[in-house]
Amino acid sequence: MVQVRPFTSEYEEYVRDESRSAGEAESISFPVNEDEIRAVLREAFVAGGPVTVQGARTGLAAGAVPHGGHVMSLARMDGYLGLRRDGDGRFYLRVQPGVVLANLRKALANKAIPTAGWDKESLAALEELYAGPEQFFPTDPTETSACIGGMVACNASGARSYGYGPVRPHVSALRVVLADGDVVALRRGEVRANGRALTLVTEGGREITLDLPTYEMPKTKNASGYFVEDDMDAVDLFVGSDGTLGVVSEVELALTPAPAVVWGVSCFFENETAALDFTCAVRPRLSRAKAIEYFDDGALSILRSQRENSVAFASLPSVEERFACCVYVELDCNDETEVASELYTIGDAMAEVGASEIDTWVARTDVDRECQRFFRHAVPESVNMLIDERRRTDPSITKLGSDMSVPDERLHDVVSLYRRTLAEAGLESAAWGHIGDNHLHVNVLPRDSRDFAAGKKLFAGWAAEVTRMGGAVSAEHGVGKIKRGFLETMYGLAHIREMARLKCQLDPKGQLGRGNLFSEELLDEMVAERLGTRDAGGWAGTGAGAEAASGTDATAGANAVPVDAEKGGERA
Repeated sequence: MVQVRPFTSEYEEYVRDESRSAGEAESISFPVNEDEIRAVLREAFVAGGPVTVQGARTGLAAGAVPHGGHVMSLARMDGYLGLRRDGDGRFYLRVQPGVVLANLRKALANKAIPTAGWDKESLAALEELYAGPEQFFPTDPTETSACIGGMVACNASGARSYGYGPVRPHVSALRVVLADGDVVALRRGEVRANGRALTLVTEGGREITLDLPTYEMPKTKNASGYFVEDDMDAVDLFVGSDGTLGVVSEVELALTPAPAVVWGVSCFFENETAALDFTCAVRPRLSRAKAIEYFDDGALSILRSQRENSVAFASLPSVEERFACCVYVELDCNDETEVASELYTIGDAMAEVGASEIDTWVARTDVDRECQRFFRHAVPESVNMLIDERRRTDPSITKLGSDMSVPDERLHDVVSLYRRTLAEAGLESAAWGHIGDNHLHVNVLPRDSRDFAAGKKLFAGWAAEVTRMGGAVSAEHGVGKIKRGFLETMYGLAHIREMARLKCQLDPKGQLGRGNLFSEELLDEMVAERLGTRDAGGWAGTGAGAEAASGTDATAGANAVPVDAEKGGERA
């Protein structure tokens, strides 16, 4: 039986995540199976205190930062539970939420999936898996130490989401433990909403009919709040719910055949307009592109400096000073004939915008691609090192990174917004990210506390403008505690209240993931409304985790002032 332990200094690392935010807790547990999750939640439900679920704590939105109460770490739930193959020949792997992405990739690539406790059907499917072409799980956040449960919680994505999408479409089934310890088992295609009403039947025999929020989601890459649409699949509601609706105890992942040929092409441009024009030109013409990534002048300058001044980065390729930016295209093809066709398309598009196909790096081998991977991942690593150095002088500052996306037709507009407002504020920056999805991580690099405050204010303004463009305030990192103000800007207060009411239908005491998506004050108001009382328990505002206002990713979010709040979610 799982042990609920008092929270002592021994567990200090469990009050923070990669957002650089910190909170506090009274107790902690490390369940290893679903029954232990249920036992902890049943006890917490009776006691009536907050419960914060954690995985690898790699998130950038403070969703795993506790605000009092109990911390439930799922890091030890790292088992592989079984495998099946459907009638179309596709494989589906069942795992616990604590399985680490890097370990999953290795197990698939090396055909070394742990099989302890598997039934005969799963073992037979495994033989078929190993006998056929290599399978992989395509979702690829930069941080490969992320765990599957955390990726599900924020609908994680990454570079290859341009071609493969975020984690949501690759989740074929879930088991979710609700706040009172009951369980909902869902398989994609089996439970759907009727319009905006969704009925779930728990394994305990209860029938719960949910009133889904009425907002329309932006038609762009989006990890902002609950996924809702008419006649939606029930699985999709829980993917991206930021740990607020239940505890995922099991995930079934749809695997994908690995591509036969993978080439990477880094295309260099002398000005940013040419890079944007190239992106817009090449997207509809490439049929095999799975990633289209971007690095601006600030990012390239940082890499040049690191290459010159740090032994650890000496192997980085040299980038000529005349280049202001780079667009990286990854091609997953069936054979080299397809690759050649795609390369001609890239060369033609470069010529059309005044660039030259000569100014490219083409990676054909694993060694070449590893060099390009090092180049791409060195950018955020170098920025983090720069900020850590500046923090020695002013500990109050952190990196400020945006996570916003817009529709295809607004790519030039949003980049113009970023450039103009950064210049007006006099802020240093570097931008990189998923330009194929119009989703750039614009990182403000504060030199002091004044820059830090100016950057937070700037992000709040960007959230309002991106919303007006039909975009999303969080495209892949989730909302957590840090960006809930941005979420209100995006959808408006009326729709945020709908979200909170939905949460209370599954979590009637408002215990799970308190402070994520919306304020604790609003949540307590919705709990009281549902219970027909004035006082929902008085948990709000009792700890450092409530504000989480010094995080890495868009830290102005918790305190951003909504713009046109009641209309923020309405779209033409």
